[in-house]
Amino acid sequence: MKFTQSGGQTTEGPADWFTGTVYVDGIRNPDEQSAVGCAHVRFTPGARTAWHHHPKGQTLYVTDGVGYVARRGGEVQQIRPGDVVYIEPGEEHWHGATSARFMAHVAIQEADEQGRVVTWLDHVTDDEYGA
Repeated sequence: MKFTQSGGQTTEGPADWFTGTVYVDGIRNPDEQSAVGCAHVRFTPGARTAWHHHPKGQTLYVTDGVGYVARRGGEVQQIRPGDVVYIEPGEEHWHGATSARFMAHVAIQEADEQGRVVTWLDHVTDDEYGA
């Protein structure tokens, strides 16, 4: 068993990866014991990720608020607390808060053999977000 005492810092999500203000609390990074990475991510109203994909897929567990998730070429879906979203490996997608509500989720993903957990792409346009 490995116990890690709380003491991490909340960081603001980088502008290259997000539109709007997003806060990230790291839970664990992939390491020699496990390829799983995990973070609790909080989106302010209107904030969202850029398009991205994960080599081994991603699971989102919504903890608070109301948000959206969409895959490239698909419809925008609303997500709420308790919802679980599984994104297939390599599937281009985005997720974030609605324009009027905060949203938070736990994001869980696995690193590939090169240690990568995500590839970031272009920003989601206002038209894509509002669809």
